[in-house]
Amino acid sequence: MDYSPLGRSGMKVSKFGLGTMVLGAWGNSDLDACSRIINKALDGGINLVDTADVYGEGQNERIVATALNTRRDEVVLCTKFHHAVEPGKDPNRQGNSRRWIMRAIDDSLQRLKTDYIDLYQVHRPDPTVAIEETVEALSDLVRMGKIRAWGTSTFPAEDLVEAQWAASRTGAIAPHTEQPPYSILCRGAERDILPIAQRYGLGTLAWSPLSGGWLTGKYRRDTPPPGGSRGDINPDHFDGTNHTKLTTVETLSSIADDAGLSLTHMSLAWATEHPALSTVLIGPRTEQQLDDLLQGADVTLTPDILDAIDAVVPPGTTINPRDIGWNPPGLATNARRRNHS
Repeated sequence: MDYSPLGRSGMKVSKFGLGTMVLGAWGNSDLDACSRIINKALDGGINLVDTADVYGEGQNERIVATALNTRRDEVVLCTKFHHAVEPGKDPNRQGNSRRWIMRAIDDSLQRLKTDYIDLYQVHRPDPTVAIEETVEALSDLVRMGKIRAWGTSTFPAEDLVEAQWAASRTGAIAPHTEQPPYSILCRGAERDILPIAQRYGLGTLAWSPLSGGWLTGKYRRDTPPPGGSRGDINPDHFDGTNHTKLTTVETLSSIADDAGLSLTHMSLAWATEHPALSTVLIGPRTEQQLDDLLQGADVTLTPDILDAIDAVVPPGTTINPRDIGWNPPGLATNARRRNHS
């Protein structure tokens, strides 16, 4: 396993990081198996584990805590805040305000059974809160020792720049990282997010490098999603009727076959090729999936393969904008129409 600097945070992270979202209520409900997956990932050289308070309404953080147990110091532990952990309750228990940040960090520390978080991430933008407030609150957490670094997830380019400016204006600590969606099917980050990350020295953690399972080849035309897959468990987030995506995956599968690779390994290797990326988050639901993913850690792609992929999905292209993971509020009806009665 290769390791790279996580931006200017001073930490080094493995080529693959472990995303744990599907361990627990949102995927694998066998808690012992979840613990084995996390520990097997560490044994395989992975040293970054990424979770979030909202995954399983806090359950995922507790699963990670149990699995790490005596191995806490071996990992760069990452979690996130923003979403309501208990939807429908106090409306102030969400978002990016100082009020919620100070409560959310203590809740996560308790669930994760640790004194500090290595990387604390803002899960999504919050246009209702001044970005200076968020930046200053997270800077205070660094100074208090509750977190070592902080970053953002799925932020648009303009907010990444504004966060840097806000930190400069207020004397606060600027973000260390960004976590964008990035895969062969979702290349929009190449237009602005990744160049901005390089400009400001941000570490980057790519989420969904297999596009929710699409780039494993498991989803096929006129065939129901396999039982237990993301498309089966979360059909609202499954793009099964997108014929452009189906055709694209079929073509990419042919490229992988010609190269003597699985589509999964080719897709992960493609994501790790970008020089702006610090780590690519893999999200296995089973031990078998983890074993297969780890086997692709040494795969590299020739220029001919990379060019063939570019010919199918040109640089900067996102086939379905929903895969970006966040809709700007400016697209809402009441933001676009002066009279919408």
